[in-house]
Amino acid sequence: MPDGAEASARIDAMLAALPDDQRVALQALRSTIAAIAPDAVETISYGMPAFRYHKRPLVGYAGFKNHCSFFPMGSAVLDAHPDEVAPFRAAKGTLQFTPDRPMPVELVQLIVRERMAAIDAG
Repeated sequence: MPDGAEASARIDAMLAALPDDQRVALQALRSTIAAIAPDAVETISYGMPAFRYHKRPLVGYAGFKNHCSFFPMGSAVLDAHPDEVAPFRAAKGTLQFTPDRPMPVELVQLIVRERMAAIDAG
């Protein structure tokens, strides 16, 4: 798993290969995550862009043919907020969105902050 500058360069290339609307949506998500978790490090996890916090997986994201996905690296935070994630929940640990129906920044902030708190708690 590459981290840091190597991962950032690979992520830049991955995003550049996506259709413009997905690239823009995922770059916005990437920037939001980086702003919320300035101590997190970009990495590649399961072949997709991700962030690692205190050496543990924080969140990941990816673009697919008909949607984008956000992966909170576990379902506990999603289970704790069923109403907020319901419009985007696609599987146990996956949220799906489209560039024309992005996840609210507040929801991303909530998920990232709670994932960080869970990692900090041990």
